[in-house]
Amino acid sequence: MRIGIIGAGAVAFGSAAVLAQSGHQPVLWSPSGRRTAELAKGQPLTSEGVVEGTFNPTVATTCAEAVAGADVILLAMPTNGHRAAMDAMAPHLAAGQVVVISSHSSLGALYLAKLLAERGLSIPIVAWSTTVLRARQRSLTSVKIATLRGKVDIATLPVSESERGLQTCVALFGERFVQRADVLAIALSNVNPQSHMALALCNLTRMERGEDWGQTENMTDAVGRLLEAIDAERLAIAAKLGRNVRTMREHYSLTYGVPDAPIGETARLLVTRTERTAGPATIDTRYVLEDVPFGLQQNLVLGRMLGIDMRLHEAGMAIFSALYGRDLSAENDLLPAIGVQEMSVAMLNEIVEHGWKTPAMA
Repeated sequence: MRIGIIGAGAVAFGSAAVLAQSGHQPVLWSPSGRRTAELAKGQPLTSEGVVEGTFNPTVATTCAEAVAGADVILLAMPTNGHRAAMDAMAPHLAAGQVVVISSHSSLGALYLAKLLAERGLSIPIVAWSTTVLRARQRSLTSVKIATLRGKVDIATLPVSESERGLQTCVALFGERFVQRADVLAIALSNVNPQSHMALALCNLTRMERGEDWGQTENMTDAVGRLLEAIDAERLAIAAKLGRNVRTMREHYSLTYGVPDAPIGETARLLVTRTERTAGPATIDTRYVLEDVPFGLQQNLVLGRMLGIDMRLHEAGMAIFSALYGRDLSAENDLLPAIGVQEMSVAMLNEIVEHGWKTPAMA
């Protein structure tokens, strides 16, 4: 299949390598063009780690070029770039295509579906709870893939297209996907905001000083307890909305094949089993600048809608905003555009099942 990959970071490069190795035709598009400049000159993409080899993905110069003729469009970039990317994609998407969002946060699938509904178009939009791989971009022509996750939760909007969404993902990346109820369940299945909040908050000075530090060995018992306490608030939202999602412990267990145990204990075990993963060496990191405004803020909005005590999410938002000297909650450009704050629970449930009404349906 021809896969238009929107993005050109570590996950996009890693996905291109995995897809090319499996015989698919990846097409990379970088919104700025900078990250694909060397590949556009004919330099091959080199992959190390779980996938090893050199590949020659096509490089698109425009979003329209990346989308045209693609069977699947894979959105593989940080969430703070999703709205701009979706605005660029929406005019060019066509019937018969499938969009995959890796990974889904702040109900971005609803935003893209809304744009398409305004055109009278409804196509399957598949949301992943997390990326299918963990990778680090080593240069503008190389990537190291550390992990291909054993299990990734997914859902499709509208729900009626769930089987097609699942089979599309399996055709691209193999039998590693677990079907969830809907994209709201997937939005609540994203464990990165809770994990990264605890890890970044407790290691912030290491990040700010640019120290070389390992993530797993610094996921101590105390950090693990904070992480699980934050996670309990996410789980409370899911329970009140009637969605079945993984706990943080289950996420680690299914991803790495380790026992379901307290996070600090799991981290000590992973230090002996997995390759060291360096923590961010700057506070200009997606662990905060993506996961706080787009992950914590999403849960805060839903928690307030449901009347749930979100004191750790509230505290995290306030503390990080103070640390960075700006209101991080205001940097979420998806939730206000979707209008989630004004929705009732019934309306939200209706949209995540059926999508938005097109002009013809109104």
